[in-house]
Amino acid sequence: MNKFQYNILMAMLLAAPLVSLDASAAAPRQVSVESVAKFVYPQNATKSPGSFTYMPDGLSYLKITDKGTRITSYDTATGNEQAVILDLANTRETKISSIEGFSLSPDASMMLVWRNRQNVYRRTFTAEYYVYNVKRNILLPLSTEHPRQMSPLFSPNNRMVAFVADNNIYLKKLDYNSEVAVTTDGKRNEIINGVPDWTYEEEFSTSMSMTWAPESDMLCYIKYNETDVPMYSFPLYQGACNPLDEYALYPGSYSYKYPVAGQPNSVVSVHSYDIDTRKTKPVTLNAPGIEYIPRIEYASDGRMLITTLNREQNRMEIYSANPRSTVVKSILVEESRTWIEPATYEDMHLEQGSFVMLSSRSGYNHLYRFSLTGQLQAQLTRGDWDVTAYYGVDALGNMYYQSTREGAVNRTVTRVDRKGVESTVGEAKGTTSLTFAPAMNFFTMSYSSTATPPVYTLYNSKLKKVRTLEDNAAVASRYASAPRREFITIASDGNQLNAYMVKPADFQSSRRYPVIMWLYNGPGSQEVLDRWSIDWQQAATAEGFIVVCVDGRGTGGRGRAFQDVVYGNLGHYETIDQVNAARYLATLPYVDAERIGVAGWSYGGYETLMCAQADDTPFAAAVAVAPVTDWRYYDTVYAERYMNTPQANIEGYIESAPLTHTSKLGSNLLLMSGTADDNVHMSNTIEYVSHLQSSGKLCDMLLFPNMNHSIYGCDSRALVYTNMIRFFKNNM
Repeated sequence: MNKFQYNILMAMLLAAPLVSLDASAAAPRQVSVESVAKFVYPQNATKSPGSFTYMPDGLSYLKITDKGTRITSYDTATGNEQAVILDLANTRETKISSIEGFSLSPDASMMLVWRNRQNVYRRTFTAEYYVYNVKRNILLPLSTEHPRQMSPLFSPNNRMVAFVADNNIYLKKLDYNSEVAVTTDGKRNEIINGVPDWTYEEEFSTSMSMTWAPESDMLCYIKYNETDVPMYSFPLYQGACNPLDEYALYPGSYSYKYPVAGQPNSVVSVHSYDIDTRKTKPVTLNAPGIEYIPRIEYASDGRMLITTLNREQNRMEIYSANPRSTVVKSILVEESRTWIEPATYEDMHLEQGSFVMLSSRSGYNHLYRFSLTGQLQAQLTRGDWDVTAYYGVDALGNMYYQSTREGAVNRTVTRVDRKGVESTVGEAKGTTSLTFAPAMNFFTMSYSSTATPPVYTLYNSKLKKVRTLEDNAAVASRYASAPRREFITIASDGNQLNAYMVKPADFQSSRRYPVIMWLYNGPGSQEVLDRWSIDWQQAATAEGFIVVCVDGRGTGGRGRAFQDVVYGNLGHYETIDQVNAARYLATLPYVDAERIGVAGWSYGGYETLMCAQADDTPFAAAVAVAPVTDWRYYDTVYAERYMNTPQANIEGYIESAPLTHTSKLGSNLLLMSGTADDNVHMSNTIEYVSHLQSSGKLCDMLLFPNMNHSIYGCDSRALVYTNMIRFFKNNM
């Protein structure tokens, strides 16, 4: 080697990165998809007894059996098979090979069965429906004129079915096997009759916009005029997961009406249809300021209750209407300084001569009973805790509800008898919920805790255990050694925040561990709950991480004052709380203060970006999945519920947008999104990346072609979480 060659070699050695021979300093071992997959969906799924389709008396229930070829009845008390109610091999008139679902007429003499389901949005779907006459064993298509139908609804007298096809409502008269058009103006992307538009379905949790009069003489429905709602489109590709071969060479697109904050909503109106005269009348609400009609429903006395909201969603007004005369009267107004909690109008219970409604007028969500004329009859619950579900009153006069009375991390069910005596149904701690038979003579109790997978138990109305339906013993055994949540509290800005921590199974207090903070923190949400949860957190602890989740201000279960502080200013107090929590964790002797990361999905992805861009952020790395990056990109109902409109609160929208603060990004960042996300559009991610580039910042990104907001096809959940854990191992 001459001197010139020697000098070149030395220059190359000096320029090369230093490599340590110490094994402890070697590059992190890559996380395998298989090691993560065993903790996440679908491998972490627990079993449930499924939904019982009870007969009206509750003494028996029906289930699909024999690979969709039969419907069989079972004795509720024993679970013993009673009879085959439908056998597709023996039906008269029509033959089909199998079914996917069914529903009963009010007296259970008829059934609607369906096959070849195709989802429309999150809740609605079209299918090929058939009507089955139980006594006569006759199976007939619901419609011979429309090959696919959606949201069919039996009349109370069991003699008719209203359904929607191609945005119009049709009426099938079963006695005559005839079909009548109720509406004719339905048109895609313009007029929808009887079923909700995308925004109502997503944000008002509804799939039906029709209701029958108790006497079956009137059908009322909501019409959605979405003509002026802006169109939104996103590309579709062939892909490899459930490939769309029609787009093999040229991408396609999906277009639908999606109103972002500040843009026009569907114009909604209520109409009544007289079955005998076949005449339709508008039920006009002569009141300014009505923007939304989230619910219509007939009361027991034949009047129709129409629930309305203003655009700000801080004023709910209920109207009583006579659909035949179309006379309308306001009976109740509920107002809020911030927003009306969705459960107020989504979970209203109509009872004989009254209705029960959740209201936070006291500062906590409690139950109130009103007459059908809107007069307050009684406040049914009270205390510094929230009612989270109302189940109703049984034949003995016992009232059942779920609440946080044992602390926000718990869900406890209480029964109140006729004399007002209260008793706890099931466990006081952990998470208990009930599902009742229509007659409320039986109920299924679901119970789980951080140590106990869901156990489903059948009880009768005397609170006597009938039998265990599913105990998930196999799941408990499979994950017996997996670490569980430990509940703690963390101080922030004078508040004690509920949190949980999951430590590695071989945790040693003398070691220092990296931390992943997982969050959601959307208004009214809760992640810190004492319930069963085996998921990516256990996979992360197996890789040497501690996982921590903190419910900051804005989350639910702790009254309206704790929740409402975020109004008009999303991302502000939530970020303060998450940053304060990270700084507290950094003081713990077993936490590596230089290796704290933050991650979240959807609202959690949004809040992850806000945390990564906080002043002097304590987060070394961040992973945001399907994040909102500006609330002006999100739908009207959700964004405006918490932020008002951009026209009324532009400064709040600008300040709350991660797009505004990209120059402050202080964490290594990974973004992941599904390209066919109809909820949080991938454009949120694209626009954010563009702003990052303009700010001279970089990030990593992984896209999931043709996948929606949930990113769950073809075991892709394991890919999401494997990539997340790998990123944290390599970038902090």
